[in-house]
Amino acid sequence: MQITHGMILAAGLGARMRPLTLATPKPMIELAGTPLLGWHMQAMRGYGVSKLVVNTHYLAEQIQEYVEAMPQVTALYEAELLETGGGIRHALPQLGEAPFVVANSDALCIDPQAQLVTRMADAMHKEVDAVLTLVPREHARGYDGAGDFTLNDGELARRGEAPHAPYVFTGLQLLHPRAFVHAPEGAFSMNVIYNRLLAEGRITAVVHDGDWLHIGDPDGLAQAEAYLVDHREVMLA
Repeated sequence: MQITHGMILAAGLGARMRPLTLATPKPMIELAGTPLLGWHMQAMRGYGVSKLVVNTHYLAEQIQEYVEAMPQVTALYEAELLETGGGIRHALPQLGEAPFVVANSDALCIDPQAQLVTRMADAMHKEVDAVLTLVPREHARGYDGAGDFTLNDGELARRGEAPHAPYVFTGLQLLHPRAFVHAPEGAFSMNVIYNRLLAEGRITAVVHDGDWLHIGDPDGLAQAEAYLVDHREVMLA
């Protein structure tokens, strides 16, 4: 399965990244001299994605200016924040009828061989509407949470009441448009979709065996900068 369409979620307010986001949208914050959005666009091209949608809201004109000269990239403005699920649903007309890849603009999977989307595509079959990329908590840089999921023999489950879970959701995911058939109108979280797919057994995951950089606040940005200094080969991949 060749994945040709993708989306980068870039419409958030970036509140946790203040004061850096007082005049700059978080996707345009630079990491090692390149905006976070630029890192993701480079990764998407490496995965073979040729048509990209970037949703915008806060300081949208800066993102619009950055992408407007780039071929096959559409900046899709949200007059009101639609959250993750509503934002993707809003972009569906631009994403085609086949499975498409989605990434969060404030987190990076270190995947120099560009294999993750192929692995997700291999895991998606007619009974699966979503494939999430997970990373072991010990490989999550800039993250101090309790984890999100367990994964046993391909069966995905939320952490629930447990104090910890071994895997963190990276934000990189492969979605089939049919996952949104019963989606609500307006703003909603992708958790609405995940919860339904979990109940129906129509969601699975792959585990990334590399590192993951969570860049949600200035400390996460500093850790990501330090990581790239120590792993210069990543920047050249």
